[in-house]
Amino acid sequence: MNQNPMSEPLFADGASDRSRHLSASGNAAGPGLATAAAPLAETPSAHPSTGPGSLPEEHPARRSAVDGGVADASLLQELRGVRSDTPSVWFMRQAGRSLPEYRALREGTTMLDSCVRPDMAAEITLQPVRRHGVDAGIFFSDIVVPARLAGLGVEIRPGVGPVFDHPVRTEADIEALPPLGDDYEEALAPISEAVRLTVAELGTTPLIGFAGAPFTVASYMVEGGPSRDHLRTRALMRSRPDLWERLATWVAELSGRFLRAQVLAGASAVQLFDSWVGALGQEQYLEHVQAHSAAALAHVADLPVPRIHFGVGAAHLLLPMLGAGATAMGVDHRLRLDRALEVLPAGTPVQGNIDPAVLFTSEEARFAEARGVLEAGAAAAGHVVNLGHGVPPDTDPQVLTDLVAFLHSQRVARAAEAPEA
Repeated sequence: MNQNPMSEPLFADGASDRSRHLSASGNAAGPGLATAAAPLAETPSAHPSTGPGSLPEEHPARRSAVDGGVADASLLQELRGVRSDTPSVWFMRQAGRSLPEYRALREGTTMLDSCVRPDMAAEITLQPVRRHGVDAGIFFSDIVVPARLAGLGVEIRPGVGPVFDHPVRTEADIEALPPLGDDYEEALAPISEAVRLTVAELGTTPLIGFAGAPFTVASYMVEGGPSRDHLRTRALMRSRPDLWERLATWVAELSGRFLRAQVLAGASAVQLFDSWVGALGQEQYLEHVQAHSAAALAHVADLPVPRIHFGVGAAHLLLPMLGAGATAMGVDHRLRLDRALEVLPAGTPVQGNIDPAVLFTSEEARFAEARGVLEAGAAAAGHVVNLGHGVPPDTDPQVLTDLVAFLHSQRVARAAEAPEA
């Protein structure tokens, strides 16, 4: 692996240039890409103390492993387009219900309460790193945690998911949303503390920050809870685009500042997770969503950390989602990575995309799937192995531990090394 000898990692952010290139070349994503890329150069005003492009002196991304930091961690290098000889891997939802130690720790504590207790959130984040030996921790949280911190009534009902006390569907509902001022900044203190506790224990293993994308979070708010088709949300976009704009703008600020708090406290990469975005067509995404995802990511665009964007069922949206300001794209299991690389611009790092279903098959089938994913990602500038979605709650933890060990035993084959036909 080529390592950066500098104490602070060099991070070439080509997101804005890439968006302009895609739009200028007549890509199907169209001019919306260039429009959305413009805000990424702006520095969010909520954190003047850190300054644009700077990380705190104690941030682990400012030190290499020899000094106890993560600047040269192979997973971060892959996300920057520097290939390693062995695969890097983490799993979405690696912390949570699949682990008996998680269930024991959380007994008697609600899901959202556990997310805002710094000691508990840190311990839950660390559990899968200790057990499985993955190459990154993913901050334990939920996409509705920022809404709760802002003062909205929301709970996660077992077997259902996030449910809001009062759905947001009218102009009066939107006007009643709390302002995201100093009170919200103060409410983020437990998140920052949880991140600091986590990175202190992770040492040379990087932490990935996490937030829900504006469309998915706003969809939960409009629907009031989980939805199969998001009809109310899509209807609001079309019937009252002005109200949708106001709601999505509020959520983008909510999620963006949540991400930034994690990075400033010690996270060395971020992922913006858009669970339901696959319900939208490309035109809807470009007109009503892309700019808001860009606004969320803009809150960390001035900081030297990779920005991963992931959506479920979103193969048709890879380019416009990348154009929202991502520097790496997560790909779900419905699209082979080599097919995704045909769509994405050269040099785009990718993440994914083992089908979670193979966690319930034979070891032979699991390892064959893993080898196939490594082969499909061989031509990428960088590749971080992950599942094509989150770890199912009834997964046998040993299966994940063995899968990580198998992946770490593999040598990454470059596309150039493949025999010619």
